[in-house]
Amino acid sequence: MFAERAVIVNCHNGLRGLTPPPSRPYLSPVTSRPYLAVVQYDGAQFAGWQRQPNARTVQAEFEATLARLMGRPAAATGAGRTDAGVHALGQGVGFTAEDRWATDPDGLHRALNALLPRDVWVERVYPMRPRFDARRSAEARRYRYVIGTDDGAHSPFRRPYEWALGHTLDLAVLARAAGVLPGEHDFRGLAATGAGSGRPHYRSRVALAEWAPRTDGVGVTFTIEADRFLHRMVRFLVGAMVDIALDRRPFEDFPRLLAATDNQAASPPAPPQGLYLVAVRYPADLYAED
Repeated sequence: MFAERAVIVNCHNGLRGLTPPPSRPYLSPVTSRPYLAVVQYDGAQFAGWQRQPNARTVQAEFEATLARLMGRPAAATGAGRTDAGVHALGQGVGFTAEDRWATDPDGLHRALNALLPRDVWVERVYPMRPRFDARRSAEARRYRYVIGTDDGAHSPFRRPYEWALGHTLDLAVLARAAGVLPGEHDFRGLAATGAGSGRPHYRSRVALAEWAPRTDGVGVTFTIEADRFLHRMVRFLVGAMVDIALDRRPFEDFPRLLAATDNQAASPPAPPQGLYLVAVRYPADLYAED
């Protein structure tokens, strides 16, 4: 405990006054830096990633956890705005936290998982460089869609996590359709694109698109990687390719859908519960770790 001494000064009008003691910084300034959390979540009980006024969302849960941890309001940005029922195995979540956590990212990792609800889990936390933005800095995103073709897909333990189609699919037909996708395309014909979307364009560059049998032998998976995705784009793609594999529409429709300027001729989108955001790729020089 110590006392500061006030200084008595003579004022120009002959009165004497007190000047306060020089200010002393009791606390050093708190600096913040960006972090990336690689997050998994079960989307079954969420109305999607993005915060909504009267619904439970992943973003709102994550921000509430950050606020408890930091003692202040905190914002979280997701690399992908997953819809209601869509899951994540590698969502990229960006946020800022005190710089002190940079030397203890494992401690920050543990603290987040101790406070988050059970259907959200942080796989890892990375300190990032100042120009990092979880959405805008992403170079690519990878999604996987899971379909169950056997009767067991209707099990209550599987149905929330795959499309319980219950029909055999011709993998060769699916692969042929997926082969059309690599490269750059305008996906307005295979996405939900409202007039108020504000997008400068509707083009995406697809680096990977492939179907494969499931390792458990009870269905198929579709994996796609691109620089950006339109709203419900993966689900519209899967819905169209499944319709072609089930002979509900001819293969020739698929290139026409890729060339369409609206989605009026599209097949219904595949249901949300079979979709997973698997991974997000960022430039290596944005990671603060060596």
